[in-house]
Amino acid sequence: MVKVLKPGKAVILLQGRYAGKKAVIVKSFDDGNRDKPYGHCLVAGLKKCPSKVIRKDSAKKTAKKSRVKCFVKLMNYQHLMPTRYTLDLDLVNGDSISSKDKKVTALKEAKIKFEERFKSGKNKWFFTKLRF
Repeated sequence: MVKVLKPGKAVILLQGRYAGKKAVIVKSFDDGNRDKPYGHCLVAGLKKCPSKVIRKDSAKKTAKKSRVKCFVKLMNYQHLMPTRYTLDLDLVNGDSISSKDKKVTALKEAKIKFEERFKSGKNKWFFTKLRF
């Protein structure tokens, strides 16, 4: 069987605090580990999408509307829905969630990378709200 949940794949979270939010798989653990004996992966996603920018906005307002809020989390495979999209990003390390200090630096790093990607205009689907 073909492995679908690979690093770089865009997914939608189905359960938990960030249900309905878009994320990218950073690292996958197919067989699990001692703490989590089931298939899971490390995801980095958008807590808050950037707002719509219009031409008459000032530079300060445009910068504020272009901000992105992120999260980094370990998620069970059962709580993810893969999409057809992929993002080529070098986001965070696999062990970045082990301690609070590493997680904070990983969040800052992810925020910078996501904002760069948004400002460059690539992967527009990923930075829009999910409409039902």
